[in-house]
Amino acid sequence: MITDQISLRGVRGAITVDSNSTDAMLEATTELLAAIIEKNNIDVSDVASILFTVTPDLNATFPALAARNMGYTLVPLMCISEIPVPNSLPLTIRVLIHWNTFNSQKDIHHIYLKEAISLRPDLSR
Repeated sequence: MITDQISLRGVRGAITVDSNSTDAMLEATTELLAAIIEKNNIDVSDVASILFTVTPDLNATFPALAARNMGYTLVPLMCISEIPVPNSLPLTIRVLIHWNTFNSQKDIHHIYLKEAISLRPDLSR
């Protein structure tokens, strides 16, 4: 449902990578962002900011570089390391996009890919 008022919404997603390498991290982040952007019809000019987190086993590059390469040059981006929770899913990149939209909260499509589907199977239909 589209409302008559613009709201700041959070769009979440996550993806796993095969290895701690620059290529693997950038490829996975690009895949995840492209899926979120396409599914939600997000325009770069409506994005307020993007937060990326990585599990402690990922440090080859900043996932934000993938967003920069996709044209998100004016959007504030930040990369953060996840806390090392025992038995948590390894090799995982997470994203939170802050998006100005007329869409209601229930119409936001969160995207979980690869092994990250296990993090939110309720949203990964």
